[in-house]
Amino acid sequence: MSATPPAALFVSNGTAEDHIGARLAGLLGPEWAIRSSPLVGRGGAYAGLPNGERVGRVLDLPSGGFPFGSAANLRADLRAGLIRDSLGQWADAVRGARDAAVVIVVGDAYALMVGTLAARRAGAALVHVQPLLSAHYLDGLGLRGTLRELNALGANRPMEYELALARRADAVYVRDVRTARYYADRGVAARFAGSFAMDVLPEPERPLPRRGDRPVLALLPGTRGDHRESLPVMLRAAARLPGLQGVVAWAHPWEAVTLPDGWTLAVQSDQTATASGDGGAVVLLRGAFGALARAADIAVGTSGTANEQLAGLGVPVVAFATAGPQYTPGFARRQGRLLGDALSVVPPDPAAVAGEVRTLLADGTRRARAALAGLERIGPAGALPVIAAEIRRLAGR
Repeated sequence: MSATPPAALFVSNGTAEDHIGARLAGLLGPEWAIRSSPLVGRGGAYAGLPNGERVGRVLDLPSGGFPFGSAANLRADLRAGLIRDSLGQWADAVRGARDAAVVIVVGDAYALMVGTLAARRAGAALVHVQPLLSAHYLDGLGLRGTLRELNALGANRPMEYELALARRADAVYVRDVRTARYYADRGVAARFAGSFAMDVLPEPERPLPRRGDRPVLALLPGTRGDHRESLPVMLRAAARLPGLQGVVAWAHPWEAVTLPDGWTLAVQSDQTATASGDGGAVVLLRGAFGALARAADIAVGTSGTANEQLAGLGVPVVAFATAGPQYTPGFARRQGRLLGDALSVVPPDPAAVAGEVRTLLADGTRRARAALAGLERIGPAGALPVIAAEIRRLAGR
């Protein structure tokens, strides 16, 4: 074996994609030189890699990486330098791929364009990990739905240019069996090896504080700015469900907590706080998502990956749309098509949310149907070790 360590460049464009890329990079082992080129945000997931090096500039977008989620998102991102800095990132990726054995793209068609250019310039192998698209997004969409979601055209189905790029990649991995068949029918030798979302689900971080034997209601406001709007609705819904133990998976500083009128927040530590109001109390936990996910009996979420991970554990999820940046009405519709019976989308009203939670808990048949849909549509973990082995093979290691 050569004394020169093999190098790999990871191109990813989103928080979940960064986590997938970082977990995959960790599986390659310390003998690899890992370069990361996150196209959205700071790519904090890669920061813990001892053999890692960030390549290129940071692009912090007001939309959090969803410029086409709404016209307001796009305007804000353009003002923040979307075009200028994005072009700079293309050059950064080309530089980062020099002497790399493999370029790994974790993301959508845009990330694939950047990674394809970098791999071709470097003469490196190209692996595409596509965790976003699913053939389930096309269920019942039709012409009217397509026209209504034109801003998500490339998110609902792979565009021809993405398929053309994927055909030239050395390996392509997709998120479910149905999507692998969809790609195969269009000439792309894509594989489903397991669920990326379940691969990056954290192990339980610590014991979850429990209140007797009350069922656990997991509240998932997400990592995006939607939490400012969705958390107050979730808290008020939880207060209407005194028989449940409401627990929030909180990913932000305590100063970012948005409370409903009349509610108060008591901070116990850096990891734990309690929100009280409307005759109820809800615990907020930081750094305990893995523990909460596995303890949950039912969930309310305005999150992308977290909603899918809970569904993948067989937990029914209730959702409602926000003004964005991520969990817009269009996004909620798309996730509903993806998760099927595992997801119930209701109006953004505490009474409606609480009512749907009660109905699901009382109806064993619906609850079982939701659990089965989540398990089937998300699938089991196991993709990333398979992909890591393929990367080593392509690099001749």
